[in-house]
Amino acid sequence: MPTLLKPSEIAARLSEHVIGQEAAKKTLAVAVYAHFRRQAASAGGDVELAKSNILLIGPTGTGKTLLCETLARILDLPFVTADATSLAQSRFVGDEIEAILQRLLERAGGDSERAAHGIVFIDEIDKLKATGGETRASSGESVQHALLKIMEGAPVRLKDGRHLDTTQILFICGGAFVGLEQILARNHGYGFISAAGGDDQKILERLNARIKPTDLLEFGLIPEFAGRLPVVTRLHALTQEMLIQIMTEPKNAIVRQFAALLRSHGIELQIEPEALQQIAALAIEYKAGARSLRGIFEEMLCDVLYTVPDNPAIRRVVIRSLFAAPELTVASEG
Repeated sequence: MPTLLKPSEIAARLSEHVIGQEAAKKTLAVAVYAHFRRQAASAGGDVELAKSNILLIGPTGTGKTLLCETLARILDLPFVTADATSLAQSRFVGDEIEAILQRLLERAGGDSERAAHGIVFIDEIDKLKATGGETRASSGESVQHALLKIMEGAPVRLKDGRHLDTTQILFICGGAFVGLEQILARNHGYGFISAAGGDDQKILERLNARIKPTDLLEFGLIPEFAGRLPVVTRLHALTQEMLIQIMTEPKNAIVRQFAALLRSHGIELQIEPEALQQIAALAIEYKAGARSLRGIFEEMLCDVLYTVPDNPAIRRVVIRSLFAAPELTVASEG
């Protein structure tokens, strides 16, 4: 098991890499802390404590995968991602699930004990619901059933003959769950509870925002599968300000990455606030969240990176706007 950090420490470490989503970070930190405390308690007592897998719900590009990757890195745990859509399209779901666990074992350096305490993130889990035809419905449902066993905990035989026990592996599922908001609006409402304001009103708002198992069932998850994901948290769409923070503040923010790339040529990169605002606005228009930022940066700096190797005298690059050519300063000018 990893060295156990307190939930506040986990959340603080996540904040070094992930902007915003404070409620999700808090929920994830508490869930992971509790997960490993349960393991310690089960190992030292007569009562076996069941694990609580996690469901992350939010639009694409809001940081679900990044949160999980960062969490695994903080705790120094082997981590793999899988795509529920690929599982649903496979004729041999069992083989695909075995391949996921094989990759987890490889990430653990072949150490099955370490792999047995890893993290598996399955994205686009919402795509396993019925979307029209019975074939897809039965396919999605069959994948949900296939995942049940390993999410709850079972020894799985891998191709090399070894068994990997999934009992202590933490499974985190994610998805956009488009349409869930309408279900929440229709089903939720605690208006009959008196709330005088202040803390009472905050509790009422939390109750109304909480996603219940029945909401997930109405969306299209089977009861057994929804029951394996007792911890549910939501990530919210990124605002323009959050996208600017994502570009500039984290340790490996994209602005810092490109600045380091140009610094290796002896060049200073300066991106003005107006250009950052334009990039953020464009990312929102693309409806892909933070995922679209790298593509925009690559396009914006393509001509610069093409020119730089042939012009060693360039010492400074200034980007004032997406709609203006970069300003290049050479050594003789400065």
